[in-house]
Amino acid sequence: MFDLNLGLLAAAFSAGFLGSPHCLGMCGGIVTAFSLSMRDISARKKFSLIVLYHLGRLLSYASLGLIAGLLGQQLVKIFSEQLWLRGFISIVLIMLGLSLVGLPILSGLERVGHRVWLALAPLRKRLFPLVTGPRALAAGLLWGFLPCGLVYSGILLSLGIGSALSGAGLMLIFGIGTLPMLLLTASTAHVLQQAIKRFKLRQLNGMLLIIAGLWTFYPLFGGHHHMNHDMSMNHDMSMNHDMGMDHHMNHAGMPSNSVLPPSSLPTVQPSPASQPHAMND
Repeated sequence: MFDLNLGLLAAAFSAGFLGSPHCLGMCGGIVTAFSLSMRDISARKKFSLIVLYHLGRLLSYASLGLIAGLLGQQLVKIFSEQLWLRGFISIVLIMLGLSLVGLPILSGLERVGHRVWLALAPLRKRLFPLVTGPRALAAGLLWGFLPCGLVYSGILLSLGIGSALSGAGLMLIFGIGTLPMLLLTASTAHVLQQAIKRFKLRQLNGMLLIIAGLWTFYPLFGGHHHMNHDMSMNHDMSMNHDMGMDHHMNHAGMPSNSVLPPSSLPTVQPSPASQPHAMND
């Protein structure tokens, strides 16, 4: 199992936060449709429905991470070698970084997800208008299946972690990272979106993720070589220690692992005092 460390949590949160302008562009029509469906209700009830809606979205992300982590957990049981997990995590981090930089490296996964999203269209239509809590919660659960390369990257990371609970936690952190942009008012979200674009924070985060992926990949080469070298040195030291112990035992007159033949054992001659005296007739 790959450890869910602070670095992976930071990568998931930053991908959700700095990638949320992209999510806002993809989900703008959905957010507008939700707002229109709730225009005839009070502000207090509208706020509660929005909270339930995003709660459903976070539960959807966590559920997808749980399923992916459970699948990775079963793969760990089948393949006892742990190095493939590190290699898989490295590749996904690099793919996520390239996606944030702007390369359409996850477009293939998005096309597959788009088919699933279209298949869910009849169910989504039945939820409108979002005037009740269960409908808002269900709409949020369905939103988790919206085709998004960043979401798919998080799911792949959950798979590579190889733990169901860690996978759910990783995707939950990713979803929390998307909340600020989607909960802010339109004007405030626009200011934040322009700041991310102006300072190229998304591209900078992508480069950091690529570096993190390469750094995670390092033990598969240099680190693994040094580990084998250390194991070889320890093995040689152990053999030399055992040989030295045998040598010391032989010099001390103690029996060693080899048994001496009876002919090589020293014979004890009786002393003259111990010889029997001849009896006189």
